Amino acid sequence: MRPSRHLLKARCRRVPLALALALAGCATYQPLSLPDHAQLAASASALRHTLPAAEAGARPITLDVSQALTPKQIGLLAILNAPELLTERGEFETARAGVVQSGLLPNPSMNIGYAALVGGPGIAGAWTASLAQDVASLVTYKSRVAAAETHVRQVNADLLWKEWQVAQKARLLAVSIYWSDQTLALGRKQLATLTRTTDEVQHAVDQHNATLPDLTPLLAAKAALEQSIATLALQQLKNWADLNALLGLTPAARLTLAAPAEPALPADLDALAASVPERRPDLVALQLGYRSADESVRSAILGQFPALALGGTWATDTSKVRTAGPTVTFDVPIFRRNQDQIALTQATRLLLREQYQIRLDTTEAAIRGLRTRIGAITAQLKSAGRDAATAAQQAQVAHQAFEHGNIDARTLTDYESTVSSRSQTVFDLRRALDEAYVGLDLELGLGLPQTRIAPLDSTEPS
Repeated sequence: MRPSRHLLKARCRRVPLALALALAGCATYQPLSLPDHAQLAASASALRHTLPAAEAGARPITLDVSQALTPKQIGLLAILNAPELLTERGEFETARAGVVQSGLLPNPSMNIGYAALVGGPGIAGAWTASLAQDVASLVTYKSRVAAAETHVRQVNADLLWKEWQVAQKARLLAVSIYWSDQTLALGRKQLATLTRTTDEVQHAVDQHNATLPDLTPLLAAKAALEQSIATLALQQLKNWADLNALLGLTPAARLTLAAPAEPALPADLDALAASVPERRPDLVALQLGYRSADESVRSAILGQFPALALGGTWATDTSKVRTAGPTVTFDVPIFRRNQDQIALTQATRLLLREQYQIRLDTTEAAIRGLRTRIGAITAQLKSAGRDAATAAQQAQVAHQAFEHGNIDARTLTDYESTVSSRSQTVFDLRRALDEAYVGLDLELGLGLPQTRIAPLDSTEPS
């Protein structure tokens, strides 16, 4: 019995509808053009400077970039603007794509065959049709998805650690620039004093009131000081260029830096050191990586289950005898029982465990080393401060003696040089102490955002 004309028309109308529904579920191409120019900011006001709310219901915090900024604020600005953090969105989305991939089951397999009758006693062509679905992937589904989801959390922790490292670089550069500015100002002041003294002695030599041996040491000291100032000024330009690169600023842009706050060791340093694995993003990332690897081991062990496909088949032969029934297809695990994946995942898990232990050891050593270093620098700083105060008092007395004609300009210059040298020692120790505290903050996981704050889109400043 042939189908009616109306039934054939109805079936024909359903074909385009089915095709349209199938195409509606497919992804479509969307172009993503490359940028055609750099996006460096010309001034601090063009930088992002609004921090997202730390918790639900809280208000965002805006940094006043028109005022002097502390090293900690510079670190936050670097997280918000660093060009090297602009890849965060792509890295995170790549990890999330792995979750989608792990949660997809294989498509069922369909097979249709037709054999035309070309001779013999048959009366019609033969048809065969079968439909099968791989069910072995269902066994490892839960472990695969758990491993992928844990990997996403690991990537998120890794990206947060990357933000912390960018902030660390910016804070260290800000500390170095601030104290280098103090050193340059002190050196230029000393150079002005030395130049004045040199000119006076030169005038005395010209008037035959002094000899060249009186002038030569001053000229040598002036030349050495000028070279030292020039070298430090070039290093300062490099530090500014590095900081501006972290902030996404043009090399010529400048920020006003505030003096670093007076640091102090936390009272509960030992307790903070013991709880570092709960705060440090890199340690959390390693923990999550280990959990993901452990789920991969579990999935590989479950993967020993032989490949199994269940389905059904329908057939009609040339005599129009129709048959139907279930089908089962499976591997016979004689030569391969997923040993390769089991060995690989177990080795990966072992490697991650060892890496975590190494990171714990290096963190503990770094914290202990920084505490010792801070103690030593603090003691030296107290002594250097007393020496600088004594030198300043002696220079004040020397000024009074010079005004009364009891000492010459050369002797007064020596006193003033001693003050500059002692002050320079204090500046160097303060910089070393500030850098040590910045390092300790990073090792302890303190003073930095606990969630990622780098913006997803780099085109809209705050």
